[in-house]
Amino acid sequence: MSTAFISHPDCHDHDTGEGHPENAQRLSVIEDRLLASRISDFTRYLDAPEVTKEQLLRAHTAEYLDMIDAVMPREGYARLDPDTVISPKTLQAAKRAAGSVILAVDQVMSGQIRNAFCCVRPPGHHAESDRALGFCIYGNIAVGVKHALEAHGVKKVAVVDFDVHQANGTEDILIGDDRVLYCSIFQHPFFPYTPVPENSERVVSIPLEASAASAEFRAAVTDHWLPALEQFQPEMIFISAGFDAHRDDDMSYVNLTDADFRWVTEEMVRIADISASGRIVSALEGGYELHSLARCVESHIRVLMGL
Repeated sequence: MSTAFISHPDCHDHDTGEGHPENAQRLSVIEDRLLASRISDFTRYLDAPEVTKEQLLRAHTAEYLDMIDAVMPREGYARLDPDTVISPKTLQAAKRAAGSVILAVDQVMSGQIRNAFCCVRPPGHHAESDRALGFCIYGNIAVGVKHALEAHGVKKVAVVDFDVHQANGTEDILIGDDRVLYCSIFQHPFFPYTPVPENSERVVSIPLEASAASAEFRAAVTDHWLPALEQFQPEMIFISAGFDAHRDDDMSYVNLTDADFRWVTEEMVRIADISASGRIVSALEGGYELHSLARCVESHIRVLMGL
């Protein structure tokens, strides 16, 4: 079994306007890096399908989906919030982004691949059941989790999110489902300024101070995430892979390094090998400094491949 790299040209066509940090260059630099390193020669490339309305309705309200369809501009730009810019080809990109995680779940559950990285945009972890926020339109990971639970009958799923921003959308959609263990680390207080969920058997939410670096990050994972994951024994792990906590990324003040992202990926692979037959579905979230983003995604994929 191999590692799949799932993307689609439509994800490049989501135009956010000049100077916006969430832009198509993010995908281009990742793809260029994987070509230059020849990693792409050893992954299975798959085109992301469009997510269906039925699949989206597991995570989003019908009213929200109808609103998104109605507000998409035929030309120029519009905004769903001060940060979330949309343009004529945004809807297709968003459908591919959510559809990529659906395909990854299907492929992993069928045994055709061991794990997958979804290199897509727009990202998803800020999108709530009825609200777009923070560059996100559909909750890509949440949609994939619901698909694993409902379409494939997976009984226990873990979601881990190491993006520097709190995943308010993932929390809104998934917290309260006892089949899901949700683990997150994020700078706090910081965007999106939503309440930090109370920790429980199914929620391990670890805020980090703005000055946090490798030691604090690794301690949070080692002391909090790993015991919860080992006890829960998930049958599949979903990773919201945001790389904006990197010290070179000016989107935050947390100071992680390339080695930290490799290490946390190694730990997730280790847990997946214990209880989930290696099943991991990872999807790109944040990461806006292009050089560190490309390096860290390459390293992330190398670990998924066992390199």
